[in-house]
Amino acid sequence: MFSKTNLISTIITSIWGFLGGWLLWGIIGDPMLADHATTAGLMKEMPDMALLAIGCLVIGFAFSTIYSKWARGTHGISHGVQFGIWVGILIGLGGGLIGYSTSNIMDLPGTIINAIIYVVHYVIMGIIASLVYRKFTAEG
Repeated sequence: MFSKTNLISTIITSIWGFLGGWLLWGIIGDPMLADHATTAGLMKEMPDMALLAIGCLVIGFAFSTIYSKWARGTHGISHGVQFGIWVGILIGLGGGLIGYSTSNIMDLPGTIINAIIYVVHYVIMGIIASLVYRKFTAEG
């Protein structure tokens, strides 16, 4: 769980979580999702960057650790893509539909758009984790 490979993967996927989240939700997704929010003033003007970085670190660690168990030593890009798709479906679509059914945060089209962004985000994270694991597991 605390192997060199897992720690490297954690750091790199955490960086992607932070910067990729900014790119996918902050730059690309914001204009697409702006008209789908059902509650005004929901998002903070400026996030708490320290807590955001800690959250990305937690996600990077959990993602890398679970990926390493799921891949069972086979670290190809296709494995990373598959793992990322499943995590994106779990969090983006499953969590999004539960959120849609229980709160007034976003309309259904916005929930679907957000789920697609989640899948893309975690597919890229899966590719990153698979590449790190392949490189550093091969080095032993």
